[in-house]
Amino acid sequence: MKALRFGRAAAVISVAALALTACGSDNATNQPELAGGATSAAAEVTGTLTGAGSSAQNAAMTAWKAGFQAMHSGANIQYSPDGSGAGRDAFLAEGVQFAGSDAYLDDEEYEASKEVCGPDGAINIPAYVSPIAVAFNLPGVDSLNLDAATIASIFRGEISTWNDDAIASQNEGVELPDTPITVVHRADESGTTENFTEYLAAAAPEVWTDEASGDWPAEIVAENAQGTNGVVSTTTATEGAITYTDASAVGDLGQAHVKVGEEYVELSSEAAARAVEVATPVEGRADTDMSLDLDRDTTESGAYPVVLVSYHIYCTTYEDQETVDLAKAFGSYAISEQGQEDAASSAGNAPISEALREQAQQAIDSIAVAS
Repeated sequence: MKALRFGRAAAVISVAALALTACGSDNATNQPELAGGATSAAAEVTGTLTGAGSSAQNAAMTAWKAGFQAMHSGANIQYSPDGSGAGRDAFLAEGVQFAGSDAYLDDEEYEASKEVCGPDGAINIPAYVSPIAVAFNLPGVDSLNLDAATIASIFRGEISTWNDDAIASQNEGVELPDTPITVVHRADESGTTENFTEYLAAAAPEVWTDEASGDWPAEIVAENAQGTNGVVSTTTATEGAITYTDASAVGDLGQAHVKVGEEYVELSSEAAARAVEVATPVEGRADTDMSLDLDRDTTESGAYPVVLVSYHIYCTTYEDQETVDLAKAFGSYAISEQGQEDAASSAGNAPISEALREQAQQAIDSIAVAS
């Protein structure tokens, strides 16, 4: 086994400090508990935990860093929002201790993680749930009803003006201009792209014939920009532009209501959470892994299927107890009720359900020192 070698300089915790957990019976330090079961041991947990990845998580991560460091005055969380693919690459190259990713490790990455994390590899912990907005810049139009086939046709470039019959027929009474549509996609490998193209491939397979991927299909020529902020900025500056982005970053752009069954579902944290509730676990992973496959073509009433589940990816084992304890402390806080509320206040994400939280806490508690 090739254990992570971050050492004592990366996470220095008092010898007396015990791992932070969310279960009251495991609170061996007898520290006061916060909402969701996270404990406060501010005087005992010190050191630096490094991460990289999802730019969609950045607003939530900013809140998590502030909240965690307020609880643990000697601790520091460093996170670089370079994109999900870059974060996973850095994690597998042992450049960071955890990754934020809008897509779970694929089978090849999971196998590679066994070289880094030991025989059980890495675990994917859902920490951030957010709808992906289909966002557009069309002055005077705040929302549009769009079905999956129309969204797919727009992003393939097959529908090229805003007054196209396919759009107009779903939006009676809305005055649509003949403005050209400019598609804006992520230039970097992105978990948001992977989730969005997964939706298109599942919900409109007759139009979107490409496989889901974190990279935009090379044959579809469109504008591109780096990261979440990049696509939003480009779309905001371009009349007639459309993009896909984490809902927390939409700003003043218009948003699509997506057709599910016979209704058009408005983007909301509640609708996103409903879509996650009907997801199924990915098979063939460690017993504690929480990778989820979403039902993108669901007809579930009130579910918004263009959603991302963003993960924190940790090793099942690290080389030393100090790193284990700090990873468990931060992981426990992020998925706690308090951590989820802190993130939602900053990013507008959907807090994970109590059932997911309990399962996630068990997974985090299982992180151990490599033997």
